[in-house]
Amino acid sequence: MESDVLEGTIEAGMPPSGIRGRASALVTQIRELPIQVLVVSALILIGGSGGAVLYGDRIVDWIKGEPDYQLIDFDAAQARSYAQALVDLGHPEWEGRHSGTIEEKNTADSIKLNFTTMGMPSTLEEFDVPMFVIGNEPELSMCTPGDIGVIIGGPTPCTSADINRQIVEFTHREDFVLQGYSGSSFVRYVDDMDVIDLGTGNETADWSSASNAVALVWLQPETESNTVLFERAAENDLEGLILINDRQNCDELVADDCVPYFKSVGISSLDPIPDGLGFIMVSRSVGQAIIDEVINGNARLQFITDVDNGGTATIRVACGIIEGKSESLVIFGAHHDTVYNGQGAVDDTSGVATLQEIARQFGLLESSLGMPEMTLYFCTWGGEEEGLWGSREWVDKHRTMLEENLRLYINLDMNHVDAERNSGLTMFGNNQADVDHITGVVSAFSKVYPELAEKYPINIRKLSSADMPYNSDHAPFVYDIDEDDGEDKEYGRALVCYGSGSAEYHTYLDSMDRFNEESLIVSGIVYGSIARYLAYGEAQ
Repeated sequence: MESDVLEGTIEAGMPPSGIRGRASALVTQIRELPIQVLVVSALILIGGSGGAVLYGDRIVDWIKGEPDYQLIDFDAAQARSYAQALVDLGHPEWEGRHSGTIEEKNTADSIKLNFTTMGMPSTLEEFDVPMFVIGNEPELSMCTPGDIGVIIGGPTPCTSADINRQIVEFTHREDFVLQGYSGSSFVRYVDDMDVIDLGTGNETADWSSASNAVALVWLQPETESNTVLFERAAENDLEGLILINDRQNCDELVADDCVPYFKSVGISSLDPIPDGLGFIMVSRSVGQAIIDEVINGNARLQFITDVDNGGTATIRVACGIIEGKSESLVIFGAHHDTVYNGQGAVDDTSGVATLQEIARQFGLLESSLGMPEMTLYFCTWGGEEEGLWGSREWVDKHRTMLEENLRLYINLDMNHVDAERNSGLTMFGNNQADVDHITGVVSAFSKVYPELAEKYPINIRKLSSADMPYNSDHAPFVYDIDEDDGEDKEYGRALVCYGSGSAEYHTYLDSMDRFNEESLIVSGIVYGSIARYLAYGEAQ
């Protein structure tokens, strides 16, 4: 782009003949000057207008010439091995690696050990954060009274004395799942609890009618966030809140149904957090069954959750480190925790597996190329699913180091592409020079791996810093290093990769059955090669 602008400027003041040859010779002569002289001169020329700040990186890249990006290697089979090892550390029944549990601790320990095996120094830091703790497995069922249900003064319906009662027990994880920071509810058949359908639960719904009862809310495109719904339920003294999934993965995973999935609640606006309000999501078919049999029939609901949401838990952050010649930092990150109710093979076992394979490749590069110019960190975060706790706490602890030295943060969260539901990958960042690196490396990748480039198309986007989504662990590195929220706020630089096709998101079906390690090659090589360019330049 810059050379086109230069040629246009020359053409405006010179005859057309010989322009390209003389321009090319001029550029060659300029680029033969010492890089320090060129950079200083260029920055002085544009510094008066503020361009030195805006375009400094791009000026340096232009003076150096078109980068000769060297692609890193990436072993997809090794990445799958890393992923399977993580999945094997999940809960023995629920399969997840919920933050603050022994499963999450074992995961962080395993990752740290892998870094050590790769020959790099490693750290394991612990942070105590607000966290909900699940006790006994939740229960959800319906009971239709037997013959004694019509006998006035007889035994209580749906008790053991009601021999002909009919009970439908719903399956935890498949038919219903807890929502983050659910409290504890103990609604039994004998309570004959009212169940109220509040539609989509918007602000015009009659929430007060569900006071001391259980409310159903249909999760549809217009339904507000879990946090808003939970706040309304607490304000109106509900005994329980049941979301009916009618919005996500419908008919994709199970025919004619929508599989329930985990989502958390933002607790910063809740003081205190309700501890007696159970909060679950059910499938569309289960929600309809409750309406038909309980609200419009004579069945009774049993709804039991055992969740302590008022305490703290210890989460971990594991980092492998390759020391550079300077303290300038490039940090790779991915979260090693998952939702409690599934393996999380895609979210985000895929990202952690990719990160570990990139780290392994850089360990090999260090052996052959020597110490890099920049220091490289490979970090995995706990507590992401409940509020980005690990990355937020780590940024807060290391803020001074990051303020002074962070060059780039690279986030790998669900950088996986489903083999059948493949709509490619999206790679984006908040700095034009970094996005230009994506474009350059993708071009080099396409030449070396044309079949993969065609199979997994890449959408490259440049976002303003203020528009970077606050939905994964890149967010603290963009927004929280500089605590100033005024006009002078400095945003951290980040690159992010999102994959496609993961309809199993946050469900029990996010398993290794659909894991596609081939798709990890794309983001692994592209983002790993950008880091290689920053760390080693054009070293062979």
